[in-house]
Amino acid sequence: MGEHPDARGSVKVPPADGRKVSLFPVAEFPDTTDKKSPVDIFDSGHLPDWEDTKMMDNGNPNVTTGRAKMIKRAIVFVLVFVAGITFAGTFSYALKLSNEEEFCTSCHSMKMVLQEYQQSLHYKNGSGVSATCSDCHVPKQFWPKMAAKMMAYKDVLHEFLGTIDTWEKLDEHRWDMATRVWDKMRATGSRECRGCHSFSKMDLSEQDRSARRKHGLAVDQDKSCIDCHQGIVHALPDEPDVG
Repeated sequence: MGEHPDARGSVKVPPADGRKVSLFPVAEFPDTTDKKSPVDIFDSGHLPDWEDTKMMDNGNPNVTTGRAKMIKRAIVFVLVFVAGITFAGTFSYALKLSNEEEFCTSCHSMKMVLQEYQQSLHYKNGSGVSATCSDCHVPKQFWPKMAAKMMAYKDVLHEFLGTIDTWEKLDEHRWDMATRVWDKMRATGSRECRGCHSFSKMDLSEQDRSARRKHGLAVDQDKSCIDCHQGIVHALPDEPDVG
């Protein structure tokens, strides 16, 4: 074979192995035969492992690290979501349980109060509709309800102290306890009473003369239930002597 001059007139000697020599330089590309394309990886029928992921990213550590962070964030999100659902369910169940009559009267000091309640029209009446402890003593609105639940720690404390664990002790403290409840009810316009009773839904014509007159006056004078209806469940306390 003869010698081939290149574009600059120099002589280019052909290689000894007989390969053809191009007159123009050929760009050399890195060998990628050992790399897997994304299509090859997913067509193989299995999800890529970390090594495959590195191949897909051409070994770029930044891309691999970014994907790992995304996976970690997704795992954290799922764990937080599950924990939130679990907490919400437990919290809701605890609220429901603490509103039940059995829970309210489970303390020894409430057994006497329970006896009074069971003799009232709020417990047993001709219509068969009863109002439980929470209907009268626990607000329906969320934040007032939470405040009432938090303040209930005092009831637990006095249960341990035995403040009203006998009829004599109950009668001794009855006035103070009753007036505190009445004041709270006046401050809210007898909010818990109005959960069942409403002036706007009363048919005064169906009431007897006394009730019709008193309810009419209550509406005109903007009075609430507790201004007239005291001692309908628990015994009225004796007002202490002043002086």
